[in-house]
Amino acid sequence: MKTARVAYGGSIHEAIEWEGGLKLDDGRIVGEKEVTWLTPVEPRTVFALGLNYADHAAELAFDAPTEPLVFLKGPNTFIGHQAYTLRPAEVTYMHYECELAVIIGETARNVKREDAYKHIKGYSVANDYAIRDYLENYYRPNLRVKNRDTCTPMGPWMVDAKDVADPMNLKLTTHVNSKLVQEGTTADMIFDIPALIEYLSSFMTLSENDIILTGTPKGSVDTAVGDVVVTEVEGIGRLVNTIVGDEFFLN
Repeated sequence: MKTARVAYGGSIHEAIEWEGGLKLDDGRIVGEKEVTWLTPVEPRTVFALGLNYADHAAELAFDAPTEPLVFLKGPNTFIGHQAYTLRPAEVTYMHYECELAVIIGETARNVKREDAYKHIKGYSVANDYAIRDYLENYYRPNLRVKNRDTCTPMGPWMVDAKDVADPMNLKLTTHVNSKLVQEGTTADMIFDIPALIEYLSSFMTLSENDIILTGTPKGSVDTAVGDVVVTEVEGIGRLVNTIVGDEFFLN
């Protein structure tokens, strides 16, 4: 099942995919363009993986990490499907990152990799923009690189974990203005999903609606104001986002 969170008629609703539209939790049927899309769950603690695809590490001239390179993201960064991401006027390089988002479904502590999938609620699509101007190095990402307001679109859907037969064999693509610019597969992760859950839960407790952003393959290039960026994960969803400038939020 695909589920979503949307704002409609002044209220926030849980919704499911329904005959090309949405069925709200009160039974009303609405079109996808009639609602404001929110993230499919309210993010709690969010873990983001750096350099988790060997081809992406290579294109940045970095060695692949020998243990997961993880940093945290604040909830202020998250927006939904069809929303707008700010590219500040002073930055010179801001790129998208198509990622599979793993949503934790229950408390997890000291989980062994063979049990990891039992703790997953579902999967979604994330686009984890990075502003390279402020990057110290890929092992110390400055807060201004990855924790900007509006810089992490997520959605549209959460797909139930039981409906994803093999999350480690999904195609990822990014199109900018309808041009294919990024293509990869989750099979190329350096640290797979069970390894990440085992690693994180070995030293801290994971809770429901914690999210793991599992990294991005090669192909990240600069974006410009006006670009329409579509990140897609096979079987999970197609996430649409538009880059805007400072004047969009000032007007």
